[in-house]
Amino acid sequence: MTARRKRLAARRKALGHSQERLAELLGVATSTVARWEAGTDPHGWVLPKLALALKVSPEELADLLTPEAALPTLPAASAAGPPAGDTDDMKRRDVLSLLATTGALVTLPGIGNSPHRCGVAEGLAETGPELNSNLWRVFSLTDSKKAVYPMVRHQLGLLAKGLEESRTDYLHKRLCLLVGDLYQLAGEIFFDANRYADAAHCYTLAASACKEAEAFDMWACALTRHAFVELYERRFTVAAPILSAASRVADRGDGQLSTRHWVAAVQAQAYAGLGDFEAVGRALDTAEKVHDLSGRPHNGGWLRFDGSRLSEERGTCYLTLGRPDLAEQALTSALSQQLSPRRRGAVLAELAALEAERSDLDQASHYVRAALELAEQTGSGYVGRKLEAVKDRLVPLMPDGRALELHQQISALDSAV
Repeated sequence: MTARRKRLAARRKALGHSQERLAELLGVATSTVARWEAGTDPHGWVLPKLALALKVSPEELADLLTPEAALPTLPAASAAGPPAGDTDDMKRRDVLSLLATTGALVTLPGIGNSPHRCGVAEGLAETGPELNSNLWRVFSLTDSKKAVYPMVRHQLGLLAKGLEESRTDYLHKRLCLLVGDLYQLAGEIFFDANRYADAAHCYTLAASACKEAEAFDMWACALTRHAFVELYERRFTVAAPILSAASRVADRGDGQLSTRHWVAAVQAQAYAGLGDFEAVGRALDTAEKVHDLSGRPHNGGWLRFDGSRLSEERGTCYLTLGRPDLAEQALTSALSQQLSPRRRGAVLAELAALEAERSDLDQASHYVRAALELAEQTGSGYVGRKLEAVKDRLVPLMPDGRALELHQQISALDSAV
């Protein structure tokens, strides 16, 4: 349980401020003030303003921000779980260990099989698809993607056990299909947290499992997600051949699904990074053909592409190509749509980068602050990663104090997320 900051709340009340009023003074959401008082640390850029609003010195503010213990600290021996400081590292080792085990069971069926035990495998083959679908639904609806991890980890453990017990080719393929599905979701959770190496490991195993299951569309999606990791590391020459392979796999899939169109949309981003304007146009034209499909072109889980994000993706491509005129048109169109907080934050970050490129620091500041608010609200490393591109464009403008302040605000987010 997070320790609460009773003294911070008391100081606010002593000045006659509601949480709503303090939030208004600072230009943040009321929920942000509530989280500060509940124990979440404010970003560095807001501390001077917070001290001013509360009429305290920086030293006094530091004292107010020291949380009161909500519960007595448990001795290490009796604590239920790893020490707090080791939690992330323990999770990482846990998932890598599970990846190694599952990978062996996917590629070498028959290890540890028992002729008398397959109850877990049969049960998972029957109930797994619905459970996986529900987990994807929860992931898409929640602001904090990492909150889904414990449920996903539990199900992955069951799938590994099921693979160990399965003794028929049919059952093995059914479970590989579930593994390929759920490891893509695990990768998405790690990707959103900026854990790109762990995400790549998950996508690699997902692709291997989908290949075993002969699930071409799901296999192509796993490859495409892996390519995304390389795109965000700006390794365009590495992403391009992965996407080429994904395109070939998708061509063997279901023509009524949007898989090949999604691959093309992501290929456009790789071509943009390589500076190939004409190839970007061709890829985006292919992606647009998703609107020609009849029925429902996706499943809402491992395949979610329906063309609704094409304005955002066009904007990203044109911004990368150094075409701010085309980028602004596409991004403004995207912002007018009904977007999730995570997607809205990413579009705002792209617009901030665009205005920084134009040296319009006032407009860039407006977009940065809005994106930072959404990054804090969602805890999404995805939005934070988009803001990294803004920092790069601010460097030449550093002689202006406003550019330095924006750079510091984004850097404060990097250390907090």
